[in-house]
Amino acid sequence: MTALIRYQAALLLRSQRWLAPVLLYVVSLGVGVRPGQPVLDSLGYTAAGLLPVTAWLVQVCATQEPAAARTVVAAAVGGQPRAHLAALLTALGCAGLLGAAATLFVLLISEPASTDHAVEVPLPSAGLAGLLATACCVLLGAAVGALCTRPLLHRRGWSIAATVLASLLALVTSGSPANYAVAGLVTGSLTGTVPVPVLPLPGAAAVAAAAATLACRLTSVRG
Repeated sequence: MTALIRYQAALLLRSQRWLAPVLLYVVSLGVGVRPGQPVLDSLGYTAAGLLPVTAWLVQVCATQEPAAARTVVAAAVGGQPRAHLAALLTALGCAGLLGAAATLFVLLISEPASTDHAVEVPLPSAGLAGLLATACCVLLGAAVGALCTRPLLHRRGWSIAATVLASLLALVTSGSPANYAVAGLVTGSLTGTVPVPVLPLPGAAAVAAAAATLACRLTSVRG
């Protein structure tokens, strides 16, 4: 699996298809995150923006090989499910690294204070909460991406529309792990309390694992 992930990562880097989602994320951070803003608000914004970007990266990795190349790779590694899983893990790893870097950047430039700047917020706790919220959004984004591209959806138009809708629902639906984690950061910023979203993380991981399992199994049927 390690060799497969290295292969997928090399394809992603050479194709430069990662530029569009990454640049979109960087631009969104430039618009929504400013030096001196309350740290928890900025961390919530940073985590939320990563969910659709992760879904986009998953779609890029899942569709970057021509059909003939996918068939050859699948034959070499013992089946399409294994090859597809490597593509999903590659996108997940790239999004995770991007999220970790963004979280560190936010911690460096933000003010460790509540929304009204009256209560001091401890940066280590804020950093942990931000990383956990980012992990929730990355996992939910990976699930959205896995369910909105091949092998479940092959038409590009339907895939894009489904990704946008599913990403929005994952962020705004009550009970969603991503919604719970991001809303906790924003609400905590009002009082200067750091909410550590430990409970949403297993839920996000379970959703991502189920989506990946379904997508990988269907590759043998739908290609």
